[in-house]
This record gives sequence, C-alpha cells and structure tokens, in this order.
Amino acid sequence: MLQRNYLKGIALSVAVAFMAASCGSDTKTSSDSPTTVAAAETTAAATETTGATETTGATDTTGAAASGDLAALEAECKSEGAVNLIALPDEWANYKGILAAFGDKYPDVTHDVANPEGSSKDEMNAVETLAGQADQPDNVDVSPAIAQEMVDKGLFEPYTPTLADEIPAGLIDPDHNWVAAYYGIMAITTNTTIVPNAPTSFADLTKPEYKGLVALNGDPREAGAAFAAVMAASLANGGSADDILPGIKYFADLKKSGNLGGTDVTKETVLSGETPIAIDWSYNVPGLAADLKAAGLTVETNFPTDGVYGGFYAQGVVKGSPHQACSKVWEEHILSNEGALGYLAGGAMPARYQALLDAGLVTDELKKNLPPDELISQIAFLTPAQIAAAKDTLATNWGPMVADAS
Repeated sequence: MLQRNYLKGIALSVAVAFMAASCGSDTKTSSDSPTTVAAAETTAAATETTGATETTGATDTTGAAASGDLAALEAECKSEGAVNLIALPDEWANYKGILAAFGDKYPDVTHDVANPEGSSKDEMNAVETLAGQADQPDNVDVSPAIAQEMVDKGLFEPYTPTLADEIPAGLIDPDHNWVAAYYGIMAITTNTTIVPNAPTSFADLTKPEYKGLVALNGDPREAGAAFAAVMAASLANGGSADDILPGIKYFADLKKSGNLGGTDVTKETVLSGETPIAIDWSYNVPGLAADLKAAGLTVETNFPTDGVYGGFYAQGVVKGSPHQACSKVWEEHILSNEGALGYLAGGAMPARYQALLDAGLVTDELKKNLPPDELISQIAFLTPAQIAAAKDTLATNWGPMVADAS
C-alpha cells in the first residue's frame, strides 16, 4: 500500500446490476522480494510456452505480428540508449519487478524513474514544463481523467502496439493515444496483528469496533485510490456510476462516528500499524509482502462485494519526447508476456489477461493475489463524462461534508 498524491485511477468498475459495460523507483536492480521472484518464474514460463529465444536487447516472447517492425524499433531504441519514466513506485503493481525485467531484456537502455511517488497531474506538468529538454518524460502512467486532458492538449504521440488486437476496447484509446496495460479492484486490507476481526464490506466498516481504525489512501479530490473508495462506497449505498453523492455521505457518516481516521495510507503507516484498516487497491499489498513479514505483521485483504470498483491506468508515448523509440519499446514491454505476468505477480490485472489465460500462463500461485473471478467479470469502466461529473460532485461536496466538517 502506498500513498500516491495524484489523480490516478479515475475509472469505475461496477456490478452488472448497476450499469452495463462501457467503452469508454528509480532503482534498476533485481529484487528478491516474493513478487519479483514470481515475476521471474512466470516470465521463464512464458518464454518456454511461446518458444521465444533470448537475444541481447531484442526478445519477443509473444511471437506477435510485426516482429520486423519491433526489431527495428528495438535497434533504434538501443541507439537512443535511454527511456525517461516517471511516477512508478516499486511496490505499486510490482513495478520494481517489471522495471528489472526491462533492464534484463534491454541492458543497454537506462530507464530511470523520476518522482516515483508523483501524481498523474505531476506527470502531465512534467511533460509540459520539460518540453524540449533531455529529461522530459518519454512515457506516462496516468489516470483516465489526466489521459483525456493530455489527449485534448495534443501531448500524446499515437502508437499502435503490436498486441493491440488482444486488448479489450475499453482499455485502449480508439485513436491509440494511450493504452491501459493494467487495472485493479478496490479492496479492504486489514492489519490482523492489530485488528483480528477483519471487515469484509463497506457495511462492516461502520461497526463501532472499528472506531478510528479506517483510512483512505489520500484525498479523493486528488488521489485516485481515495476516489475509488468513495465511488465503491456509493455503489454499496444506493449510488451508481452517475451518482457518487451516496459515497460522500457514507464517509461523512464514517467520520462523524469516529471510525474514519485522519492518517493517509503510506508504506510507513502500514508497517508501523498506524493505518490498520485501509481502503485501497488490492495490488498495493503484494509488493510489501516481504517487509510486512519481516515486521512480524499479518495482513488480510477482502474484496467488498457490496461495492465493486475497479480502475485502470493509461500509458502513452509523449509527443516530441527525447526517446521516441524507447518509449514505444517500454510500452511493448509492459504489454508483453513479461510485463503482463509482472503485473499479475503484483496482484494487478493485465489488459491481456484473457490472452494469458488462453495460453495457460496464469498459475494458481499468481491467482492468489487476484480478486475472485466472479468480481473480475463484473468490471466495467466509466465514460469520460461520468468521470467529469463525479469529479465535479466531489469538488463541491467533499470539503463541507467530510474534509472540513467537525
């Protein structure tokens, strides 16, 4: 679990009963954490399954079409020698493992991550303020809301990945400005060393036994994970994809009862026990597994069925950035079997999940960190109009009803 003060993940997954699906660390060394080991093991499995062979700086484990184009792109990237990345925390969806795999595949390409804890808005600001400079980001990982703003501003260089045909329509921009390489689901994670009786639903969180113990991952007006929690709570309390207000009222009542604590969820607060019950993305826990175990903590993650919410993050090539070829190679990497299995090892859902299932690459071990299949099947995403409306409602009501209320 990690604090990222950004507007990441403003996308919605809801039960079919609510709405129909709509289309609309700077370290580069390998980690011996459980998630990274799992990523390495599954990458090896992917290589064996697809019959790919390892070649220095040019491996295509997927056997996708346009391998000639990809090979030329890799050669150009090797000449560029770098890709500027931004806002990719180690523990978030196993980015440490995914970055390490990229380094193993392309040892001649440096891939530093600027401002690992940055927000989606920080990323867009960096793209704009650093335009024409050597350190401008080449690729971003942003919320759908910020992605749309970047599209409107013409900040993306459209690119069609070689695996575009395996990505569901709702997870790729129709004009190929961006692709969503992964998505996740909202969960309730409990430090059971402190709170043995873990809540499993939004209804449970209102119980007196959890007074002062419940935490959001940031301010929902700025943080995507917190926005997700409010929308999920809305769904659990009679709201819909078009009505986030019941979720705001839910948290207003949770604060009034004293159950909602005042501490944001960070890696440090998780390890110290300051945030014993956190409403956050499920994939923020596996990356902390080794640290939690070393601290003697036990953790339980539950997926509340009374408020099913999932959100994706959009990646795209920045127009005019200094390393265009390497930006596209990075995008190919996170969509490839290596990248997709890396996300899975961190508990995130890769966009190409069905393709991995069809190839027999999703092991029982990888499934342990995922939501139940019946919840995965319910995921649908908000339209840009729904996102904008929910943001406006939050901006108007969160302060007087929750943040500034006594």
